[in-house]
Amino acid sequence: MVSPPRPRRYLVSFDTRELPNVLADVCVIGSGVAGLRAALEAARTAEVLLVTKGPLGGGATLHAQGGIACAMGPDDSPELHAADTVNAGQGLTDPPVARLVAGEARERIEELLGWGARLDRAPDGSLALGREGGHSRARILHANGDATGAEVSRVLVSAVKALPAHRVRVLEKAYVVDLLTEGGRCLGVLADLGPAGGRQAIWAGATVLATGGAGRLYRETTNPAGATGDGLGIAHRAGAAARDLEFVQFHPTTLYVAGAPRALVTEAIRGYGAYLRDRTGRRFMPDVHPDAELAPRDVVSRAILARMRALGDVCVFVDLRHMPPEEVRARFPTVRDACATVGLDLARDLIPVRPTAHYAIGGLTCDLAGASTLPGLLVAGEVASTGLHGANRLGSNSLLEGMVFGRRAGAAAAAEATRAGGPRVGRVRAAGGGSPAAVDVADVQNSVRALLGRDIGIERDAEGLRRAAEQIAFWQGYVLPAEFPDPAGLTLQNMLTVAGGIVAGALAREETRGVHYRTDFPTRDDARFARHLEWPGLDG
Repeated sequence: MVSPPRPRRYLVSFDTRELPNVLADVCVIGSGVAGLRAALEAARTAEVLLVTKGPLGGGATLHAQGGIACAMGPDDSPELHAADTVNAGQGLTDPPVARLVAGEARERIEELLGWGARLDRAPDGSLALGREGGHSRARILHANGDATGAEVSRVLVSAVKALPAHRVRVLEKAYVVDLLTEGGRCLGVLADLGPAGGRQAIWAGATVLATGGAGRLYRETTNPAGATGDGLGIAHRAGAAARDLEFVQFHPTTLYVAGAPRALVTEAIRGYGAYLRDRTGRRFMPDVHPDAELAPRDVVSRAILARMRALGDVCVFVDLRHMPPEEVRARFPTVRDACATVGLDLARDLIPVRPTAHYAIGGLTCDLAGASTLPGLLVAGEVASTGLHGANRLGSNSLLEGMVFGRRAGAAAAAEATRAGGPRVGRVRAAGGGSPAAVDVADVQNSVRALLGRDIGIERDAEGLRRAAEQIAFWQGYVLPAEFPDPAGLTLQNMLTVAGGIVAGALAREETRGVHYRTDFPTRDDARFARHLEWPGLDG
């Protein structure tokens, strides 16, 4: 892949003026499931600073409706869970990673329960198990029906707050501008605390990046506002390698009502028994896949897209009218309330839905401990490419992966900080001579989102991808070298950096595999592409 133009960034120097310094054994960036779990683990033996762009626990995890996959039923096993994960990944899932994550699932669930998690129960008191697309068994645990992420976030935030203040300090509403590096090693981060706090250098013996995904690169997405690919952007500039950025998963069913937020309509609804119908009332999925509505997400998304095109429509419909109304309303309160805001009754009405950008499958390359290719930097969660998801993430594996690799990255970071002897303090200088930006940031952001939705969406082809690559390169040419005084412009730089990586991977992968569908290369090509496509980081 070709790297984008070199952006302005900040480097460590030892002979220029010093910014305010903050010291920590371990610095964790992000407070979703992966970041919180990493902080809890690192705090066992190290002093941790947890830095989050918004409020504590306010990332994508908070909004996750889907559950947590765990083989607990009498007809299930971690081996079956791992096999389903490998099958969904279409040749790019690392089987040892799948076995590791599936094998740790029960321990991580018991851990959550020990911290006070209230997971849904069956009438006999056992944990209730649901089924979702791609899973051969009922193994999905939920909380409050469709609010699992909110419960996981509540429990982990409470566990962090219960620790002694000196074990985990929390810095909220802090935007990470860059990783600080010297001699090819990550030494911490430069953070922007807004007009009141200014910029501060945070020096750490080890840094954990758990910044989430990049769904907000698309105009229509299930992701919260902060999911703009910042972690990928700053790590790429610092020299960390990424891979498989072309694999962007679209969730098949997002509420589609003009003027309303694109609220997720959880896959658990289809697992519960909902049908997908087109405008004529036809239930179309049985003709597409043997598992009908429980087919893998990429299959369902493309089937919906095909029906919309065939009928000239902008959506299809989720139908729960054949299910007990009161049970439906009680079981899916988040979706029920989202529908109610636009005058729809989840149990009585057809619910208009369409696919939208949902999950960044690719990410920063890492090993089983979460170590990236940049020494001193660990990664976990959606920003990481652990080898679990392959070319098509199996539903309800992401919260589990965040817990498993958050714990591992936290433990490895604490050990790394001990080996490093604590933080190394330097000074910070601006690199390059970037000119003050004269850019309408909001306009370019909107243009990026529209471009990706049009040319790098569910279906791609060479013509559209080349058009997108040329446009992104043009924007990068004047946006990346510019100097922005606030996070909005810095976010745009990250968006353009990551967008360049996505389109480069999509152009290079001349095949169809998982969520990457090339209409000009509609078949899977194992001879050429049964491998990861690497996106090398810039030299520090």
